[in-house]
Amino acid sequence: MDTHDMVPGSGGHSAGILVAVGANLSRRTGEGPLQTCHWAVAEIGHIDTIRVEAVSCWYESAPIPPSGQPPYVNGMVRLSGDITPEALLSALQDIEARAGRVRTIANAARPLDLDIIAMGDLVRAGPDPIVPHPRACLRAFVLLPLRDVAPDWRDPVSGAGIDTLLARVADQQITRLPG
Repeated sequence: MDTHDMVPGSGGHSAGILVAVGANLSRRTGEGPLQTCHWAVAEIGHIDTIRVEAVSCWYESAPIPPSGQPPYVNGMVRLSGDITPEALLSALQDIEARAGRVRTIANAARPLDLDIIAMGDLVRAGPDPIVPHPRACLRAFVLLPLRDVAPDWRDPVSGAGIDTLLARVADQQITRLPG
């Protein structure tokens, strides 16, 4: 592990560690997508060396790219703490597996999808995970919940702020869920 890949979850102007949470199928235990997302947030809170600082509102969005899949429930979690990108990815993939996710084809429907969106100001093209997430700035279902937990966030690659990025995806279908 390179020490430059150890990412403190707070400090400077960093928004910490941002993880997108999404689901559009029921979990193997029968809970629907929203309940699975709540369960996933609780599980993320059990990862050693990090803690949940904020959870966004929940949103419903159409799948991207468009498909015959059911709509997704999406949210964002802001974390703090010290963890490597590889360790975080491994922990998130373990949570996905426990929810019943089986990786098949890209963009397939799934009971849980956990994506590392950003880890402070870290920019890395590889190895996996790529940080920040390469498609995060193209997805309203990422950006709206991200604004809930980190309204001053700027893309560490382009420097663009959240409102500028949201204006670019204004045509994407997304609805805030009640509650």
